[in-house]
Amino acid sequence: MTPYHILKRPVITEKSTLQKEVNNQLTFEVDRRANKVEIRRAVEQIFSVRVMDVRTMQMKGKAKRFGRTLGMRRNWKKAIVTLAQGEHVEFFEGV
Repeated sequence: MTPYHILKRPVITEKSTLQKEVNNQLTFEVDRRANKVEIRRAVEQIFSVRVMDVRTMQMKGKAKRFGRTLGMRRNWKKAIVTLAQGEHVEFFEGV
């Protein structure tokens, strides 16, 4: 898999924005088959930064109604990436 297949999109919420400002952490939705080493390499290669730590978690899809029928949103994997001291990503500035 290429780095762009591993990192699907950034997760931009109030919590992830606060983590970015206080702890220098970025949050991504990643491919469910990717492991921590692959995620680390993808972030380092795409954004040219040093990664100190990667934490991953499996997010369960929520139950939603579609008219009269019940359905499920898809399950996905979230990665919280801690950057080295002094590193930052210009893409996330001002978000």
